Amino acid sequence: MNLKEVIRSDKVDFTGIESSYFLLGLLSAFENRFQAVADQAMKVVSWKQFFAIICINLCKTPPTVKELAEIMGSSHQNVKQILLKLEKKGFVSIAVDEQDKRKQRIELTPQCIEFCMNNDEKSMELLKRMFAGVSEEQLQVTIQTIIQIEDNLKAI
Repeated sequence: MNLKEVIRSDKVDFTGIESSYFLLGLLSAFENRFQAVADQAMKVVSWKQFFAIICINLCKTPPTVKELAEIMGSSHQNVKQILLKLEKKGFVSIAVDEQDKRKQRIELTPQCIEFCMNNDEKSMELLKRMFAGVSEEQLQVTIQTIIQIEDNLKAI
C-alpha cells in the first residue's frame, strides 16, 4: 500500500491529526518505503550503505567516523557498523589518521568508485522517476522546511 492508499484507506483515521504530526509520520513512512525500493534497486549495497558512500564522496577530505556520523545524522555506532559492512565488501578503507592516531579516516576504494560509475545511470533514472511532477520550487520549499524543522530540533 502506498502513502496515498494509506491516507484514503478506511483502515486508518487521520481526522484531527495536526499537520506537523502528520508530516512527521509521512516522512517516516516515506523513508521506510524509499529504503525498500532503493535496497532492491542497488542489490549489492543497502540504501544506508549507499548513503554513507554518497556522504563520504561529498567530503573534501577523507572524513573521520565521527564527522561522517554528523553528516549522516546518525550515531557513531550505527555508522561504524555500516562502514564495517562496506569494508567487508571492499568499498571503503578505514585507516588510522596519521596526525591523530585516535581517529580513523574513511576513504572510498577504486572498487567502490567503479560501482558508483556503473550504477550512476540507474540511480539518476530512479531519481528522475521518483521526482516526476515535482517542480524545482516545490523541492526548494521542501528543503527549506526540513532545514527549519531540523534547526528547531537542535534547539530542543
